[in-house]
Amino acid sequence: MSDGYPQSGASAGSARRTWRALEPFHGMIYFSPEASANYEAAGLAGRSGYFASRAAAMGPVPAEVVIATFYNFNPALVRSCIPAAWDAASPGNVLTARHGAADATLRRVLGDAVGSAQMERAAFLARRAATAVAHDVAGRPLYAAHAALPWPDQPHMVLWHAQTLLREYRGDGHVAALLTAGLTGIEALVTHAASGAIAAEALRTTRAWPQDAWAEAVEGLRGRGWVNRGGDLALTEAGRQARQEIEDHTDELGARPYRELGEDGCRELQELAAPWSAQIVAQLMPWFRAMPVRNED
Repeated sequence: MSDGYPQSGASAGSARRTWRALEPFHGMIYFSPEASANYEAAGLAGRSGYFASRAAAMGPVPAEVVIATFYNFNPALVRSCIPAAWDAASPGNVLTARHGAADATLRRVLGDAVGSAQMERAAFLARRAATAVAHDVAGRPLYAAHAALPWPDQPHMVLWHAQTLLREYRGDGHVAALLTAGLTGIEALVTHAASGAIAAEALRTTRAWPQDAWAEAVEGLRGRGWVNRGGDLALTEAGRQARQEIEDHTDELGARPYRELGEDGCRELQELAAPWSAQIVAQLMPWFRAMPVRNED
């Protein structure tokens, strides 16, 4: 099946917009009630379901591997969940629970659209992008692990799996950009909050960082001249420039899959995904529509 587009490449900006347009299609799994129910049925309570379900493609890894690849969570939180999660449910069982939840949630939210010709077309385009970098796994552990999983058969699950691969490919690149900039996981969160993208308290508490660790990270960034020294937390001009360089670096590192589609293919995929993402956001992720188009720390 040809997509009808010349392989003329796509800009980093088009790649970012295409990723963003489909992000709810993957991201819904972290807010799905079906997922929570499946994980609890497997014996994974609370945050264990999140860490185990996203890490399961790597196998029964120790907490240190999850800390390294997820990057910005308090290591104590990760260690409270991993490796104990593998005693409750094997990685294979966790993946089965996750995929079953994705299928059930997409069917519930999107209805007849899961069997449409538009879904089949979107799945084809996204799979083409995701498989274009199938051998580009060096330095991309989460992408590599998920890329080694078998492809689903049904178009809506092909699209979900493809977007999972594309998200983890981009995310691995984002971690590389943060490391290159010399930011720890908590410092990355502080710069994200200081940019105004999301409230500091939301980032601190969802990643389980204590107040003293957060304050220490803020002071460290003040010492580097990246955040202001008074009033509400905000980036300085130097901080804004440094953060933009991280964003631009991430865009470049994440663009290669989308160059396979070209500008027209990226645009078509965005247009196909728009109504489905809107439905998912409205039902499961209402806060997402207010988020600026930037990377997620």
